[in-house]
Amino acid sequence: MPPSATHCSPDRMPVLFVGHGSPMNAIEDNLWSRAFRELGAFVPRPRAILSISAHWFLRGTFLTGEEHPETLHDFGGFPPELYRISYPAPGDRALASRAALLLEDFGASLRTDWGLDHGTWSVLMHMFPEADCPVVQLSIDERLPPSGHLEMGRALAPLRQEGVLIMGSGNIVHNLRDAFGQMARGTCVTPDWARAFDEEVAHALDRHDAGALAMALETENGRRAHPTADHYLPLLYAAGASHAEDGIKYPVTGFDMGSLSMRTVLFG
Repeated sequence: MPPSATHCSPDRMPVLFVGHGSPMNAIEDNLWSRAFRELGAFVPRPRAILSISAHWFLRGTFLTGEEHPETLHDFGGFPPELYRISYPAPGDRALASRAALLLEDFGASLRTDWGLDHGTWSVLMHMFPEADCPVVQLSIDERLPPSGHLEMGRALAPLRQEGVLIMGSGNIVHNLRDAFGQMARGTCVTPDWARAFDEEVAHALDRHDAGALAMALETENGRRAHPTADHYLPLLYAAGASHAEDGIKYPVTGFDMGSLSMRTVLFG
């Protein structure tokens, strides 16, 4: 489903969560890549972007401090043209330092050995194809419970008044074993548990129910939707940075490969 128009406070940036799906969306002209391109027209031009990608998932809280972050090709087995993609957006050390200060209670620090992974650039290359908006990426500390990631999102909320677009990038349903199994069988059917979890999360978002969002992975559907938590947690940063008065919109909905929810959430 394509994006539709939205309105937000002129003095506060919206918050975005994008279901990024396959790296192939970077080079294919498909439903999802076209939706990513349209998203760029439905958010105000940010001063900078803080991205929380499912693919920087490790022990610790870090921010990219490079002046020119590397385009990481953090995947294998894809066509050569995908590895030739470069997204040369500048970094923003001042923003990285500001975010680290907001997250000092979580031990945040800067690193210069990462860059922008495909959870970030495969979306932004469509939204902002000129690559002229500074981008900082924040890691996800695998040791924290879901409530901790929500708290980090809340701590980052002041950046919205500073012209920063906070963007989580993952998938609300992400079960690659089921998706690849379907591909092997030549099928592409969204399982009932996947559709149910996607709807349960949307209902919790509509209610601004942080408790339900934090507990979602402990449900039966949540365990099936996320064998690992990495693709769900970026949503919690976006939800944590949102305000109770923010409107909730879903500019993109649907499933890819049967078991990947491509739902995008716009707060504000």
